[in-house]
Amino acid sequence: MAREIPDLHATVRTGTGKGAARQARRNGDVPGIVYGGGADPLPINLDFNKLLHRLRAGRFMSTLFNLKVDGQDDVRVICRGVQRDVVKDLPTHVDFMRLKRTSRVNIFVHVDFENERAAPGIRKGGVLTVVRAEVELNVLAGDIPSSIVVDMTGREVGDVIHISDVTLPEGCKPTVDRNFVIANISAPSGLRSAENEAGEEEAEEATEE
Repeated sequence: MAREIPDLHATVRTGTGKGAARQARRNGDVPGIVYGGGADPLPINLDFNKLLHRLRAGRFMSTLFNLKVDGQDDVRVICRGVQRDVVKDLPTHVDFMRLKRTSRVNIFVHVDFENERAAPGIRKGGVLTVVRAEVELNVLAGDIPSSIVVDMTGREVGDVIHISDVTLPEGCKPTVDRNFVIANISAPSGLRSAENEAGEEEAEEATEE
């Protein structure tokens, strides 16, 4: 199932250059530009508060947006640069690149864990520790998955789940070459305490000998 692409609303910016950009900022907007995709560059304005909210939410540079501009066809874009005020660290200009559905992009995708009740390690009181709640994948812009799924069936205490253990949707691949850890099942706290006590006792006996 493809992920729903979030909308990003903007208006066409009349005029170009520093004067038009300064006027946009006085009006409570952030000037930007949309380029690529075989079309002419399009100067736009974005609402400052809405843009700031999205920036603070994180992953802005790796999120694919459906750009909606009055009088223009919707287009999928990804941010390729955010200029900020050197003192206030607030956005002053944003660059977006148009993408075709066949373009490949790096996107963070949420990890879902299913069938936890079918994991013996969980039933015994083990704890699922999530190392990566999101994984960065290289995907087609027109076929971004809503999530990747980790099947917990048969997982025991002590099991470590790597990216290689996950069946990725067709056309997706991790952006990191190494076989990184996504999650593990750690022992119940009571069992860990008992093991620690046993280890301490063995150490004391070894010292006495």
